[in-house]
Amino acid sequence: MSADDLAAAGPFDEADRAAVYRAIATRRDIRSEFLPGPVDPAALARILGAAHQAPSVGFMQPWNFLLLHSLETRARVHAAFARANAEAADLFDGESQALYRQLKLEGILKAPLNICVTCDRERGGTVLGRTHNREMDLYSTVCAVQNLWLAARAKGIGVGWVSIYHEPDLREILKIPPAVAIVAYLCVGHVERQHAGPELAAKGWRQRLPLEELVFEERWGQRP
Repeated sequence: MSADDLAAAGPFDEADRAAVYRAIATRRDIRSEFLPGPVDPAALARILGAAHQAPSVGFMQPWNFLLLHSLETRARVHAAFARANAEAADLFDGESQALYRQLKLEGILKAPLNICVTCDRERGGTVLGRTHNREMDLYSTVCAVQNLWLAARAKGIGVGWVSIYHEPDLREILKIPPAVAIVAYLCVGHVERQHAGPELAAKGWRQRLPLEELVFEERWGQRP
């Protein structure tokens, strides 16, 4: 590697740093606030480009992005969600179940675009860096989802992650091959307003844990 292959790696200026941290701090899981108009194609290309720049083990780039505009397809996905969501509600008791049933947990039909993000677990054959930890390709794909989400936030585009479904149902609807893992099902659309903080915290489901309780040093359980 020559000096010509290297680029400057100094800190961002103050405004750029603030923008990065603002995107992180104000990212929300959007469910009800989507506007009805289509996602701007140029904006969509930009956020998919950001996702495609995510780190990946062995530069495998295992992701694909399945774009779902059709109301008919989204209606089938929504029906699969509704069946699984009814099952999920029965797993909670008492007040928790009552609160669960009040929560809006998806925007499959309200969002004008859904994106299924997948991981091709056979792409690249034997992959550098995955020889001893096979799940690294899945972790890489999650990094792509995070990139997409933050880039979308910066463009005023909302994203909601739907995880309540039986995988075989979604696999059948979208004709996803057996070797391809479903990593994320996202609802995507322009938004003008969103919750100031995490919606589940505002509605009393859970609160953010104190960071100091989650940081250990040198070995598990030892506080800094």
